[in-house]
Amino acid sequence: MTETISSNRQTPERVQTKLTVADPHAMVKLLGAGDGILRLLEKSLVSDVLVRGNEITISGPAAENALAERVFTELLELIEKGETLTEDVVRRSIGMLTSGEAERPAEVLTLNILSRRGRTIRPKTVGQKRYVDAIDEHTIVFGIGPAGTGKTYLAMAKAVQALQAKEITRIILTRPAVEAGERLGFLPGTLNEKIDPYLRPLYDALHDMIDPESIPRLMTQGTIEVAPLAYMRGRTLNDAFIILDEAQNTTPEQMKMFLTRLGFGSKVVVTGDVTQVDLPGGTSSGLRVVQDILDGLEDVHFSRLTSADVVRHRLVGEIVDAYAKWDAEQQATQMPHNLQPRRAGRRR
Repeated sequence: MTETISSNRQTPERVQTKLTVADPHAMVKLLGAGDGILRLLEKSLVSDVLVRGNEITISGPAAENALAERVFTELLELIEKGETLTEDVVRRSIGMLTSGEAERPAEVLTLNILSRRGRTIRPKTVGQKRYVDAIDEHTIVFGIGPAGTGKTYLAMAKAVQALQAKEITRIILTRPAVEAGERLGFLPGTLNEKIDPYLRPLYDALHDMIDPESIPRLMTQGTIEVAPLAYMRGRTLNDAFIILDEAQNTTPEQMKMFLTRLGFGSKVVVTGDVTQVDLPGGTSSGLRVVQDILDGLEDVHFSRLTSADVVRHRLVGEIVDAYAKWDAEQQATQMPHNLQPRRAGRRR
């Protein structure tokens, strides 16, 4: 229940809003262990927050009170839907509400993609939800963004979901075996052993989503295939969910080869980060080029994730932004003097 009160003792700019939480268990979850969630809300919101019993009093400017009321309402709805409130969930909820996004936190953070052993994979940001929705709605989706935005992980969760729903008959995971400062020929072992380290992140994600004991059987049957991009040449892939990871390390020719493997009843997701290209100098990235070639083509969608969609440690997003700023400054200093923007100065 919500009640807004104006007091003569208050300045006209400040109002008081009262929220009543009927369920005492929900109130305990809302405040957090040792009132940790409450302290975070007090620091994050402009309005003052006072809790007594089952009543929350919000005092501040009307607009800030309205925001605080929305935050509490969304958090209570998350609790009702079984979501465990953490500081990360609270920060993301406030971020969504203050950024003016159309999607509500209770919609984004409770969209279940896949569940296994009590653990549920869900999008954690608006950008991730839009990416997941695009995979549902389009045949070819490009997930482009920095490290830690869940591009590959969410795509693989959607692939496993589609396999379990019998929407496809197999999953194919591939990535180019391009060395980042190393050369394949100098690595020990057979060709497969040399390539395996490049595919290991895909295996790790699979183990999070499928019973590890069943993975060898599924791979032997051909239901799941993990292979270097070079193994895709000459094939037509029907009734499959195909994921190309680290696509920034494809050449334009490799990207064309991969995309033309698409068969009937299949879906393709291409993921990559155009700021981390490991190709030899002078070689164009197929992921960069394909954005110009296919932009606007029907049933092809480009999802562009940003540092705001990073779901690793908070510092990862800040590191991504710091590098982007540094790159922009480097490009500006390397630009010919006559092409650099003029700075405003005093006229003599």
